[in-house]
Amino acid sequence: MKRLKFATIFAAIAGLFVSSAVASEPALGSIMTKCNHVEWSRNAVIYEVNLRQGTEGRTFKSFTQEIPRLKELGVDILWLMPIHPISKVNRKGELGSYYAVADYKAVNPEFGTMDDFRHLVKTAHSYGMKVILDEVCNHTGCDHPWVKSNPDYYVRKNGKFTSPYDWTDTYKLNYNNAEMRHRMLDALKFWVKELDVDGYRCDVAGEVPTDFWEEVRRELEKIKPVFMLAEATKPELLISAFDADYNWPMKDLFNAIAATKGINKYAIEKEQNLPKKNALAIDSLLMLQSRQYPKGAINMNMITNHDLNSWEGTEFERYTDGVGAFAVLSYTLPGIPMMYTGQEVGFNHAFEFFKHDQTPDYTPNEWTEFYKRLNALKHSTPALDAGVKGQQWKRHLTSQRDIYAFTRQLGDSKIVVIVNLSNEKLPLTFKNNNVPDVTGMSDYFGNKKADLPKTLNPWEYKIYVK
Repeated sequence: MKRLKFATIFAAIAGLFVSSAVASEPALGSIMTKCNHVEWSRNAVIYEVNLRQGTEGRTFKSFTQEIPRLKELGVDILWLMPIHPISKVNRKGELGSYYAVADYKAVNPEFGTMDDFRHLVKTAHSYGMKVILDEVCNHTGCDHPWVKSNPDYYVRKNGKFTSPYDWTDTYKLNYNNAEMRHRMLDALKFWVKELDVDGYRCDVAGEVPTDFWEEVRRELEKIKPVFMLAEATKPELLISAFDADYNWPMKDLFNAIAATKGINKYAIEKEQNLPKKNALAIDSLLMLQSRQYPKGAINMNMITNHDLNSWEGTEFERYTDGVGAFAVLSYTLPGIPMMYTGQEVGFNHAFEFFKHDQTPDYTPNEWTEFYKRLNALKHSTPALDAGVKGQQWKRHLTSQRDIYAFTRQLGDSKIVVIVNLSNEKLPLTFKNNNVPDVTGMSDYFGNKKADLPKTLNPWEYKIYVK
């Protein structure tokens, strides 16, 4: 669902006032997540599938043909944007929004049949991949059958249905209604039990009561182990309900750093007043998150997704020459990385949201190789695993505030990452002789023995692995 401007503003404020935020927030960092993260999620890469724009056929069948290619790319979890029929009442644009659901137990005929979807899931599983569905539990489309059969399922004011924010093609559900909760839970169980999906990405999860999600997790786990992703930045959701949430604050910080350096073309065009930030702000945010989140929780890192691409600018509009540097951080900072339809070929185009648009040309290029290498790095480096105990993190302060350097280690696995987050060539010198030890390591992208450079070019990154 399209993001709200206040979320971006909040993230900026949180980054500016770390000490006061920590003092006022509950110390969730002392709580251990109760979710049993499935092992296949620890080193996984998520790929968001936009069926409407992703292939020429725009169907389950046409996308199923792409699965071998995505397996070769190194994708592990396929997140499909909502596959349900779309409401016609108050519909936006020609085809409407994926997120105005008309039936929770049916598939959109635009994409094919239930059997087509079943074949998609089976094919993904045959390649060792997982499938999670994008589910919209906060609201329905305006002609969902419940609107007439059970109007008490909805939040109403003065007898009128209400739309969340400016989503006028939807009506908000009432979670004080126990029967509605039961039927929503039944719909979520249906796709896991009958179609063998492996979990959910839950739209605007923070707008739905946490205790509902906790019940969902308990009930789904009775069927099979699942992976649950919340579209929210709400730490309490990751105690007992979700495996991972959106790292919106990190994305907002990336945008602010790019704007500070004058390369965020989208921010310039839209006259966004983003805060002045440099690499040191990443430390402040990580420290804040370590206090806010339960131990073992996972944040999903990204440089693009369907909301960002359509409503906030492509990664090339926001990061220009820094796309590679920010992508490297999205893979190597704590958490789980995600990719979006077309990202693997550097498709620099903002998809139309409510109608058909051009589809990417998936002919492999330098971006394909870049992301294939990052995906392989995630798979082969236990030090990058998400939500595990015993990981060591060491930050290496440099004389330049725009260089971010750190070491992550788990047992014998070790990775050193150094990134120049500026458009200037900078010397690489470390404070207090806190130099990364790269003895016995290799330069991952240079395919040679590790050797720390004396300078870093604008937006240059180095990854050393052992």
